[in-house]
Amino acid sequence: MPKKGRKGHKAAVLSEEERLLLMQQKMLAEEELSKKKEDMLTQFLKDKLAKEEHNSALNLNKINLQWRTVLREVKARELRKDIEILSQTFERVVDCKDSVIRSLARDLSEAEAQYTHALCSHLHNIDQLLQLQRCRLRYLDEDYNTELEALKKEFETERMMIIEHHDKESRYLRDVLLALEQNFSESEYEAKLDFQSTRDDVKNKNLEEKHYLRVQLEGTVEELWKRFQQALKNYTEATEDRKIAFEALKLKDEKSSKEIEMQMKKLQKIQDSIGILKGKIAAHMREAEEQNRRVHEEKEVVLKQLQKLKSQMNQARAKARSNLAKLTLESSTALKKLRGVLEKAELTLRLAEMCRKLETEEEKVLPFYASSLSREEQEELEQVSLEKPGEQLAQLMQDYLGLEHFWQRYNKVKLEQLSLEREKVVLRQENQKLRLLLKQYLDGISVSDEVLSRLNPLLILNHKPRAPGPAGKAHRKRPLHNVIEAAHEVPHIL
Repeated sequence: MPKKGRKGHKAAVLSEEERLLLMQQKMLAEEELSKKKEDMLTQFLKDKLAKEEHNSALNLNKINLQWRTVLREVKARELRKDIEILSQTFERVVDCKDSVIRSLARDLSEAEAQYTHALCSHLHNIDQLLQLQRCRLRYLDEDYNTELEALKKEFETERMMIIEHHDKESRYLRDVLLALEQNFSESEYEAKLDFQSTRDDVKNKNLEEKHYLRVQLEGTVEELWKRFQQALKNYTEATEDRKIAFEALKLKDEKSSKEIEMQMKKLQKIQDSIGILKGKIAAHMREAEEQNRRVHEEKEVVLKQLQKLKSQMNQARAKARSNLAKLTLESSTALKKLRGVLEKAELTLRLAEMCRKLETEEEKVLPFYASSLSREEQEELEQVSLEKPGEQLAQLMQDYLGLEHFWQRYNKVKLEQLSLEREKVVLRQENQKLRLLLKQYLDGISVSDEVLSRLNPLLILNHKPRAPGPAGKAHRKRPLHNVIEAAHEVPHIL
């Protein structure tokens, strides 16, 4: 019994485990079924969504096509109305222009008549001015020729006087030079003769004295020699006689030595006198050389004076020649300046004629603008102009009072030019604005990928056109607007 109870308990336990396994299998099967259902549902929804997207895209293309046709028709009607208005305005403007052209033609005929009359008077005045200028030039030419002849005569007379004076001075200087050379040659010859004579005299005296002394000394020597021989004989005969003779000879020797000394002194004196004479001769030579040097210096001074006179004469000739050349150059420059003034006057007259052709009718009638000064200011200005100017600038301004009307017309033209330039700038800005609007309009009526990719100005946002803004503001946050779809507007329009 107890064994059977254990086996029944095990069977009950196994049945519970199987039951749990079965429950798990059922849950797994249910989960798989639920997953399959979800997958089928998602696939069905995806297919349905794809069909809806395809249908919505197709419907959107149809709506856009119908909307574009409607917009084209509306724009075509508006353009036809604009063309009719523009044609009417064009016809009206053409009529106005025709009337203006007819009035301008009448004014042109009148202006041509006035111009011919003014041209005749102007040509008459020009002929008179040219005649006056020719007379003035003829008088100036005659004055110039007379002055030129007078200057030529004066130049010739001065030239002849200078040449004569030069010839006289040159002859005088040649005579002076010849006289100086003659005097110098005579004095030099006399000095040479004196020198030669004194030299010969001194030489002869020296030779005579020398010969006399030589003869005298030879005689004394012979006499002494004889006495010496006699003394020697006497000495040989007796010593006493020798002593006496020796004493006598000694005395004689002393006397002879004294005489020799005296003769030597005489010779020394003669040599000194010879040296003195040589010094005198050298002094005479120096004096002669000094005189020669002075004569040469005087000769050089005279030659320098001659050259100076020649240079002065050449300078005078060059100065006269330069004055003549300067006079001719000044006359030629004066003629050139007069021709330049004449050409400038002709150019001014031609420019005046050209400007006269370009004047308007208003400028012909009122060539000068009215003054902006009051009557009192004008009276004060007239009083000031009547007074004599004190400063140099005011005096110069008085010379240009005749150009006041010219400056008035010039200022008027300058002001008109500035006003036209400003008007041109304003019209250019308006043209740019109109071009921008026309471009927006053409972009709105045209259909292309480029236009559709940008903002269209014909789409209505709160009944306002959406114009494309600048590219720099694309990154800003745009405000929210209530958008009306075209699909809702098409049924109301149709």
